[in-house]
Amino acid sequence: MQIHRSKSFTAERPWGAIDIAVMNGISTRLHWTDQPYRWHVNDGQEVFAVMDGRVDMRYRQDGVEHSVTLEAGDIFYASVGTEHVAHPIGEARILVVEQQGSV
Repeated sequence: MQIHRSKSFTAERPWGAIDIAVMNGISTRLHWTDQPYRWHVNDGQEVFAVMDGRVDMRYRQDGVEHSVTLEAGDIFYASVGTEHVAHPIGEARILVVEQQGSV
């Protein structure tokens, strides 16, 4: 049994995380950041849920870059092969569900 209060979670570095669970090779992690990540493609699918703050999610489809601002409660799904990068607007806390060990 665990309870995590995402709004009070901080990390020592951008994209620092705590592991919530690993179930059948799928990890659920809570991240804190105030800095952008980097363009990447995950090893599989990814669910990216903004718990607190705002995030500009940039992604490429058919070579064209798009951007959407995610608010607390919004969820971004990256299918296999979706190149993307998250740019927080100030501090953000994000729940990420993905294949264990993915980028």
